[in-house]
Amino acid sequence: MAAEPDRAASRPGPRPTRVLVTGAAGPLGRRVVAALASDPQVEADAVDVRPAPGVEVIDLRTADLEARFRGVDVVVHLASVAGPHAAAGAGPRTGPRTGAAGAAGRVGGPGGDVELARRVLGAAGAAAVHHLVLRSSAAVYGAWPTNPVPLTEEAPLRPVPELGTAVELAEIERLVAEWRAEHPAATVSVLRPGPTVAADHTGWLERALRAASLLRAPDDEPPAQFLHLDDLAAAVVLAVVRRLDGPFNVAPEGWLSTTELAALRAGEPRLRLPAPLADRLSRLRWRLGLAAIPPGVLPYARHPWVVASDRLRAEGWQPANTNEEAYVAATPAGPWATLSPRRRQEAALAVAGAVLAGTGVGMGVWLRRRAGAARAALAAATVPVP
Repeated sequence: MAAEPDRAASRPGPRPTRVLVTGAAGPLGRRVVAALASDPQVEADAVDVRPAPGVEVIDLRTADLEARFRGVDVVVHLASVAGPHAAAGAGPRTGPRTGAAGAAGRVGGPGGDVELARRVLGAAGAAAVHHLVLRSSAAVYGAWPTNPVPLTEEAPLRPVPELGTAVELAEIERLVAEWRAEHPAATVSVLRPGPTVAADHTGWLERALRAASLLRAPDDEPPAQFLHLDDLAAAVVLAVVRRLDGPFNVAPEGWLSTTELAALRAGEPRLRLPAPLADRLSRLRWRLGLAAIPPGVLPYARHPWVVASDRLRAEGWQPANTNEEAYVAATPAGPWATLSPRRRQEAALAVAGAVLAGTGVGMGVWLRRRAGAARAALAAATVPVP
């Protein structure tokens, strides 16, 4: 008699979780998609406005997202248009197309990320997506002298008003909270990473913070954190797999003091000025295009905003890199490390002189342009008397 077929062996297994990642062509998106693809229980879809191997080209501003999200279990929203000029509110210049999370297309002026989030949330609700993962930032807490060290998820969101990117992320978190209340069967992971770095990518905010830290007031001694991009990707994957619900800070344990950070920077020269003068000089250099330090970044280089990630650790997240290791991995050794203390002091004085001289030259050019424009406008407005 023929053997009975093994019905249990022929029975299909559970359907893999289908995950769609926006901003998948960016450094973070690539890491997340690669990690998800290694899980046999996950089917990952990668979308971005930029073409890349294995990435479906989609413009989140115009695509039919409801149709694209249909059948998707989890949406990981990493796409962003954040950049230094968007962070400052607006302006005639054109900043980078993408932040650390990846690109979402050219969206002019402030509010671009908020509008993208509105479209994603609306489509996710209409398509009955079960779970959302959003990359926010610890910058939503704001950088204030009265901040506790460290900040926990219970701290209020008080972004510095001048840093448009942080204000937008706080607004997106508000929209997400409303969406979560309207869809009680769904869950939402909101990740708030500290400054994120990697050898292959460091975002504009991290670069601006570094530049701002080189021009500080004598009393500025804020603690600093550095999160490796690999560890942020691991947090995103954990949020997908565990269906984490609520806000989660993402940062290595502890932080670096100003002294410890200065040691890692191997004597990199810093120009110490009274706080009002440092502020005016930074704003002037930004206005003249001499440094990519939007005014809203200055408080984040001056006041504490380090976070505790105990809640995420309790869910099983363990970063592979400390603050020191993340910083060193993302920072190539510079010429300052090879200089003697005396040469470093001489170089610091030279840098200070160059900064002040460059600002003076830039100011002179700007004033001449303003004067020329005023003369041209006056000439155009002058009506000859017959």
